[in-house]
Amino acid sequence: MDDRPLRGVRVLDLTNVLAGPYCSYQLMLLGAEVVKIERPGQGDLARRLGPEPGLNRAGVGASFLAQNAGKKSVELDLKDPRDRATFDRMLGDADVLLENFRAGVLDRLGYGWKVLERANPALVYCAISGFGQAGPMSGAPAYDQIIQGLSGMMSITGTPETAPLRVGFPVSDSVGGLVAAMAICAALAGRARTGKGSYLDVSMLEASMSAMGWAASNYLVSGVPPEPMGDQNATAAPSGTFDTADGPLNIAANRQEQFEVLCRLVQREDLVVDDRFADREARKVNRAALNEELNAALRRRPALEWEELLSGAGVPAARILTVPQAVQLEQLRARGFFTDLPFPGDTARTLRVSGNGVLVNGAALRPESPPPVLGEHNTEVHLAATDEVAAP
Repeated sequence: MDDRPLRGVRVLDLTNVLAGPYCSYQLMLLGAEVVKIERPGQGDLARRLGPEPGLNRAGVGASFLAQNAGKKSVELDLKDPRDRATFDRMLGDADVLLENFRAGVLDRLGYGWKVLERANPALVYCAISGFGQAGPMSGAPAYDQIIQGLSGMMSITGTPETAPLRVGFPVSDSVGGLVAAMAICAALAGRARTGKGSYLDVSMLEASMSAMGWAASNYLVSGVPPEPMGDQNATAAPSGTFDTADGPLNIAANRQEQFEVLCRLVQREDLVVDDRFADREARKVNRAALNEELNAALRRRPALEWEELLSGAGVPAARILTVPQAVQLEQLRARGFFTDLPFPGDTARTLRVSGNGVLVNGAALRPESPPPVLGEHNTEVHLAATDEVAAP
């Protein structure tokens, strides 16, 4: 599709592993040209990460494949004078420079914000790091699990018996990448008005705490610290995971009318007039008793039947799926969420990658090419540099 909103935007991507590559993947899906600048002979560490050792050895590990479709790969050593000259030329044509080194690394390489701003006043420079570019922790190393722990996220994940637990996917990396992509898009919109670039300093710790919502705000506003509640929702009841005849079912009857419909459909209308469950606050106090009554009623039918019955009546309810089950959902297929691409280096396989959940003018955002092998676009860059030198 030619009407993607970032069509014509060029991104130089110096990032590794997840938060940065996830950010640039979002920009690519929105139409940007993303050029990965990778260390010669090594590349993004994610090239060697994933469950298949053979792919890791080939430099196309599953972690890399998931976040890098549609991008270009160029090998440059920013400590080598010739490669620095090439990078300098690329900076002049770039709209965005993205990196996720530890704070201060790019500055020590000679490419701090003051240098970049002089070289290209319209450049949007985004630095993603664990803690931001300033402050007493700015120089500390950080990975997703470190941020999950420091943010308080792990302390409220699980039950009182099992917490603290790591969230089952790298949520701090993903949130940090999304915040960076949002900030870059905002900076590009601002540049369209002023003509000036921006320096964006993204902290994964701060992004994660911002995303925690009520878990932080309840404490900040009311002084009530959150506690691990397993599969229950602290803000409402009945809202959590319940038993059925063949497996668990999520129900979020957060509004009074939803609670009343739920009670009618499970043939327990007596619960509506029970003083223990009369309103939201009463139901939260008596959550355990209410859940026991509902579980007994819900065990009479299988989860899918309840999902269809409750959801059809306006009560949010759905089964709990495994990842293999989730990727088979007809809803995802209908919206074109997945894209099949040629598998890098293996014509016998097909690579399926995710979109980002956005339709633009009714069309899903899709990568137009598979993830690049390391240095796949070296010749393209060097030819451009040669043409530039030869031009009158």
